[in-house]
Order: sequence, then C-alpha cells, then structure tokens
Amino acid sequence: MKKILLLFFIFANSYVFGQVTDSYYLPQNVTYDSRIPTPKQFLGYQVGEQHVTPYEQYAYMRELARLSDRFKVEVYGKTFENRELLLLTVTSPKNHAQIEQIKADHQKLVNPSQSGSLDIKKMPIVVWMGYSVHGNEASGTNSNLMSAYYLAAAQGASVDSLLNEAIILIDPCINADGGNRFATWVNINRSTNLVSDINSREFGETWPGGRTNHYWFDLNRDWLYQQMPESKGRLVKFYEWRPNILTDHHEMGSASTFFFQPGIPARTHPLTPKRNIELTAKIGKFHAAGLDKINSAYYTQENYDDFYYGKGSTLPDVNGSIGILFEQASSRGHLQETANGLLSFPFTIRNQVSATMSTLKAARAMRVELLEHMRSFYKESSTDAVKAYVFGGGKDAIKTWEMVNMLKRNQIDVYKLGKDETIEGQSFDKNTSYAVPMNQPQHRLIKSMFEKRTKFEDSLFYDISAWSLQYCMNTPTAEAKGAVSLGEKVSVNEFPKGKVIGNSTYAYFFEWNSYYAPRAAYELLKKGYTLKVAVEPLTALIGGKEQKFDYGTIQIVCNGNDPIELLKTLAERDGVDFYATPTGLTPNGIDLGSEKFRRLKQPKVLMLAGPGVNANDAGEIWHLLDQRINIPLTAADIETANRVNLDKYTHIVLAGGNYNNLSDEKIKRFVQGGGVLVAMTEGAEWTANKKIVSVTIKAKPTNDSNEKRPYSLQEKYNGAMETAGTIFEAKIDPTHPICFGYTQDKLALFKDNNIFFEDTKNPYNTPLIFTNNPLIAGYVHPKNEALIKNSPAVITQNLGTGRIILMSENPNFRAFWYGTNKLFLNSLFFGHIIGGGRFGGEE
Repeated sequence: MKKILLLFFIFANSYVFGQVTDSYYLPQNVTYDSRIPTPKQFLGYQVGEQHVTPYEQYAYMRELARLSDRFKVEVYGKTFENRELLLLTVTSPKNHAQIEQIKADHQKLVNPSQSGSLDIKKMPIVVWMGYSVHGNEASGTNSNLMSAYYLAAAQGASVDSLLNEAIILIDPCINADGGNRFATWVNINRSTNLVSDINSREFGETWPGGRTNHYWFDLNRDWLYQQMPESKGRLVKFYEWRPNILTDHHEMGSASTFFFQPGIPARTHPLTPKRNIELTAKIGKFHAAGLDKINSAYYTQENYDDFYYGKGSTLPDVNGSIGILFEQASSRGHLQETANGLLSFPFTIRNQVSATMSTLKAARAMRVELLEHMRSFYKESSTDAVKAYVFGGGKDAIKTWEMVNMLKRNQIDVYKLGKDETIEGQSFDKNTSYAVPMNQPQHRLIKSMFEKRTKFEDSLFYDISAWSLQYCMNTPTAEAKGAVSLGEKVSVNEFPKGKVIGNSTYAYFFEWNSYYAPRAAYELLKKGYTLKVAVEPLTALIGGKEQKFDYGTIQIVCNGNDPIELLKTLAERDGVDFYATPTGLTPNGIDLGSEKFRRLKQPKVLMLAGPGVNANDAGEIWHLLDQRINIPLTAADIETANRVNLDKYTHIVLAGGNYNNLSDEKIKRFVQGGGVLVAMTEGAEWTANKKIVSVTIKAKPTNDSNEKRPYSLQEKYNGAMETAGTIFEAKIDPTHPICFGYTQDKLALFKDNNIFFEDTKNPYNTPLIFTNNPLIAGYVHPKNEALIKNSPAVITQNLGTGRIILMSENPNFRAFWYGTNKLFLNSLFFGHIIGGGRFGGEE
C-alpha cells in the first residue's frame, strides 16, 4: 500500500495568513449551523495563525458543549501543573440520552459470556481521537479545533448518520503542560512577517522543550504501566469505553511528509492478531483517499512499528481495538524552509484534519466489521501453556502492591491465593501472594506483560523490546502450568501500612527492604534524628524475643526521647515497620554502639540539567525524588554548575546525556573534597573518559564486514547493533552498601545503551556484575551480548575523601522500574560510607 505522491507541499513563497479560511480545512459539501462559532470567531485568530494554548482550546470546547446538544465535556484528570485534562463525547442527542446503556452494551463485547447476544448491527461504533501526546507536535492539537467545529456545526444527512452510528471521544490535548510550554515559546518568537529560516529562535525551543510533561516524561511510553496522572486518568476512560478505533496524532521530522499505519509488518508484536493489521490497512485506504483529494504526500509501512504495547497506537491492538499512528512532518513553528519547500503550520493542521475525517468515514463504513473484530478478539481463549502467573512474597509488600495496581489499571483480574503454593521451586504465602489466571478476556495483554521473549522476526525496534513486569518490579514470580488455588478476587487494593512494634527511648530499627524506607529515612533526618546504617547483620531483642536484621538495617537513635507518634505516622504513610529495642546490647552480631553502624548524612543533591542532558533520564530522577521520596532536588544547568560553589551539596548526579561542556576539574575537586558523584549511562562514560575515575569503557562493536552488502541493507545492519531496551541478569553483592535492601543474589537490570565497563580487577568495588548468560528478555546483538557477559554494571571508587558511583544502566527507567530504584537511592543515602575505612568516611 506504499504510495508517494509526486506533488509535495503546495505553497507560494509569498504565503500570507489571509489566504487561509475555514474552507481550507473543512468539507464544503455541507452547511454549518450559524449558532456555533468558528474557532476564529471565538479565539479572534484563524486556526494556524498562532498556536492555541490549552486554556484557549478548552474554553472553545466548553463553548461548543454549551451550544451544541451533540457535545458533552468531562474532566478526566489534572496534570502536575494543575491543568485540566478534558474528554469530549460527541454523538447524536438520541445517543446522549441513552449513553450509559450504550456504554454498558459496548462493554459486553469484551465478555465472551455476554457478547454473543449482542446485535452489533444496531450498535454504534466507538472512536477515540487523541491529539498531541507530545506537546511540541502541535498540528494535532490545533487541528481538532476545526474537527470539533465540524462535528458541532455541520448539517446534513451524512453528519446525522455519522453521529447516530458513532460515539466519538475527543482527547484534545493529551499533554497540556508540554503543549502550553511549546505554544508559549513559538508564539512569543513569532514575527508578523513570518520567518522561515531554520536558524530562527522560533524553531529552537529551549531545553527540555515541549515534548514532555512536567517531569520531562514521554507520555507516549506510559500507556501500559501508567505512572503519570495524565495516563492514569486517560486509561480509566479508555477501559470504560473500549474504543474500536483509537487515533494517535503525532509529528515527525520536517523533511518528511505524512505517515499513517500500518507500520513495518515484521515489527508488529506477535500477540497482535493478523486481522488487526488487515483492518488497519483497510482503514488506511480511507486516509489515502482523503490525502489524495487535497494533493498531500504520504507513505505507509515504513519506519514505525507496532511492537511495544506501552504506546498510544499499540496498546489498543492488544485490547481488541485498532490503534492508528499519524505522523505529520512538523513545521515546528509557523513557516519553515524544508527539503520539500516551505512547510506552513496551516498545511500540517490540514493534513491532521483530513486524517480525522477519513478515520470517521472508515469507522462509519466499517462499523459492523470493527465491532465484530472486538467481539471475536475476546472470544478467543488462551491456549498458552501457562495457566496463571503467581507473584508476591519477598520482603517488600509495596512493590507487590504497586504490581497489583498496574494489572488492575489494565482491567486484569487479580486474585489472592487460596492456599500456600510452591511453583517452579518458589514458595508463595497465601497472605502475601497473588495469582493472575490466563482464562480471562485480557489474556493477550497478560502474556505481553509477563513473557520473556528473546526471539524476534526483526532486529530493529522503534522502542524497547522487553518490559516484563515481574523484573521491572523485582517481585518473585512463577509460571503455573497447572491449576492454582484462587482465593478472593482483589476489588480494592489496600496500601500495606506498616506498624510500630513496642516503644523505646533508646533506639528503634527499620529495615531497608521496603520501597519507601528511603522516604521515612529522609523525613527522620530532616527532623534532626540521628540515623545509622548497619554494615553487618545483627540480632536484636524485640519485645523480649530475638529478631534478625540484615545488612542495611537503620538504627534510629532516640537520645532519651520516644518518637513513637512520628513513627506511627511514617509506618502508615510509608509501609515501614519500626522495631523498638530497649538496649544497645545485642544477643548476636554488632551492638548498637559499634563502629559498624555508620552515621547517615541528609542528602543534598544537585542534578545537572539543561542542553545536552537527556531530559527523560533527568526527569525520572526528579520525579522519583520529588514525588515518591520527598527529597528536594536542585536541577542546575551545566553552565551554572561550572561557575557556582558546589560544596553545599553532598551529591552531584549525572544522568544520561552529553557533558562535553562540563568542567571535569571542578567535578574532580568536588569529589576529592568529600562529595559523592553518581554518574549513569553516558554520564558514567563521560566520567571514565575524563579520567576522573579509573574505569575503562569497552569499545562499541560495529557490524562492519569485509563481505560486500547491498547498500539498501545498511540501516538494517547498523540498527541491529543497537540495544534498544533489553532485560539482563546481574549478580548482586547484598553486603555492599549500593545493594543494601536486596536479599537475593541476582537482579534484573534494564539496558538501552551500548555502554560496557571493563573489569576493574578490584574484588570489592563491583557490587553488580552481569552473569555469564545475562539475557532474560528482549533483543541483543550477539556482539553486544559478548561484551555484557561478566562485565560490571555498577562500579564504586574513592577519590580523595569522596566517592564515585558509576552505573552503566539507568535504574529509574520510565518510573516503572521500581525494582532498581533502590540502587540509585542507595547511592544517595550510603554513597559516603563506601570504602571509607573504620569510620566510612565520617568527618
């Protein structure tokens, strides 16, 4: 179905906005209700003349809902910057009058025991239109001003039929924070006489740009595990409605044209039915016809894939829907010079309007076919050898709790175990473990979330190749090939609150295995309490009984005061158990006054940000500390760090990115003076290359060969060398401070780079080392796998009185890698005690 039109962009160099009227965007074979204001009449400027802000857009949408009985508006969430997220329900007044019944009938499509009784020929189709999940891909957001006006004001039999036969859900601005950031930038840099020179500030938005949300997250990667409020709210409505089609309107490089799915066939996830691809291609013919009509260039079945189910255009595919990605060449402003000529903002909007209209035409024409596809999708029961996934136990109830949340957010049934089970050699306590049976409608999605796939038809990935939930969470999990005893179905997932055992004016203990233990520790340090960490195990008297405590146990020194009321609050908030002890003498192991209880410092963290730094990686750190652990984080641009006094900070953090403009001498002096440097991925590579640390980075392999190859295969061979998101196994040293809180001997790490450390030859400074057979799930080229085998994943070294901690991976990836967050947090709380002799570097 590949098609490239010879006619590209039709513009005159003397382009002026006065030439664009509503007719440029809208069908003219219908009449429009004069009671409904056009966007220009409401906003005071023509669509495309400047970039609409979320506030302006929402005001217009609410005006349409006030004036049109076809529109209803609801708020489905709020962003971190307190902006509302709207969803518009557009249909005929008749359908609005019975909307709850329509929704209930539509939900029956996913229930095999009920769907057979439905007369789908009489059911409306549900279409979800989602715009600009990336805030600086603005043609989508601006286009739905015209689409919404059409749906509110257009008159005639064709429009009436569409509204009678469809429920149209419009998500007009998925990323309101990023969208506002970008609209503000381009509008304040717009000239009256449009400047198309790519060197203009208008096309160079400041870091981090408008693509991401408040915490610099790419919301298009958050559809599956839903860590951001935008995603959580949106997916509630998605599953409430179960749309038959979901469109995802994006932008791409300015030198391109317009893309619509299907993508590259070989890069579709194997769990997606072939029927989905066929229907996507059939819908694509409607897009082609619409774009042909306005003489726009386009292409399909190239560049993009349908593999990772965490994106807006792919999660629908594993939910019986048809997800469709649209990618429009971006003007990144108002008028830009490109390889294809002048590209104007109105032109990009026009193509997105066309794609919206062609989607609605396809939905109406294929209504019964698409409804039947959803019904058939859910009628197919699982034939997998795995009958249930069982997980839980361990010593961290918080991660298990959040794992249940992730499953339930995707409408997956989770059950408590009916009895204790032993599966694949692992014991699961019915009081702390759960089961996810495969004999439920969401079995394909369940499989995708737990599988450990290592074989692929294609070796190139647009996004990550593995996202196995049990490894993301570091939660014990087993595959049950036979029946398991199911207890009560989880309806309300209660947070596992902690408790305070006993009371004391001498000391309390809490263990470091709870996910939120660092949050409790920081709160206590902030309030002035003395905390010490055990670098050796001990046995203490708790309630008159001996209890064992492992490496990383925290001692709260009471100094004659009992903090029990504060501890009760923290126990309830953070899910941490606190144990009172009346004496400093222990039956076994170190006593409470031992030098092997090292005093903790309150972390004061500086993270370098700004141009060159990977905004996603930096944002994940900011979000973790600010939203989960309640640690204030100073984020400063590299140029700021080069000129200010760094002594006020205990830690400097380098996320992924380019640090060529950072003063290595200043960083070295910071560490030599007692600071802790935590450097990850490219930040670690920079630290090693600048010889701040005695670590060597292995040379990256290439796919070079003396054998001559067709030029057309160059991209394939080079792309196969990328490690685009794979899960590997590492050996862990639980006695090392970086690994405090872990009780197992292996840990799954997520890798999305080709950075490999050489062995340091020091037997004590590599707390995590990849195993000899490290691949767990995902794709890796054999040359890269050879470099990963037995290589360090984390290296710690001393420099002067300070410490350097290097990580080849990002332990905070996309906020859903809960299982490795502890590695990063340990570097903040325990970094200063590493390799510090008797007193662990205490001054």
